[in-house]
Amino acid sequence: MEDRTRPLRADAVRNRDRLLAAAEAVMAERGPDVSVADIATRAGVAKGTMFRHFATKEDLVAAIVVKHMIVLADHARRLLDAPDPETALVDFLTFAADQRQQRDLAYLISNGGSTEEATRVRGEAHDAVVALVDRAREHGLIRSDITGTDVFLLACAPVQVAENLPGAPSDLWRRYLAVIIDGLLRADAAPLPVPAPVWR
Repeated sequence: MEDRTRPLRADAVRNRDRLLAAAEAVMAERGPDVSVADIATRAGVAKGTMFRHFATKEDLVAAIVVKHMIVLADHARRLLDAPDPETALVDFLTFAADQRQQRDLAYLISNGGSTEEATRVRGEAHDAVVALVDRAREHGLIRSDITGTDVFLLACAPVQVAENLPGAPSDLWRRYLAVIIDGLLRADAAPLPVPAPVWR
């Protein structure tokens, strides 16, 4: 496994990036049970090179989760400076669903990433979304019983719902995103039947 205490050489950085991209592509096509050999072959490197960067396939999955969570967290933080909190929240949900549509990684986001770094970065992404939701609530723009955790968990839902229809148009997720957004913004909606989940 790579030594995180010193910078990687340029060729090592390239190999690591190729492994991450190859793992995403192969797992999106064939699911999480692909072999290490298949990933290395797609990346154009030897299996030994992969194990120098990632001790296990689980570590590789965690690195993919970390990469995507950082993108989501950074986008959410940038939106905190947007003048309109409602538009910012809609922007985030659209961005998150679009990222999910581009790469079929729901199983990674939900099941992968048990490393300390993945847990930390997922928490940072969650906290950034909480800040977006709190800002919208303070302006009276969303229903009062919606939490940041609710929104974080809903981020991939539009695409997951659309995938239940074989042969669905690639943009069908936008329909269900609109349903979710409408539900979030309805201040006059009936109270939700159970309490919001607690983030752990």
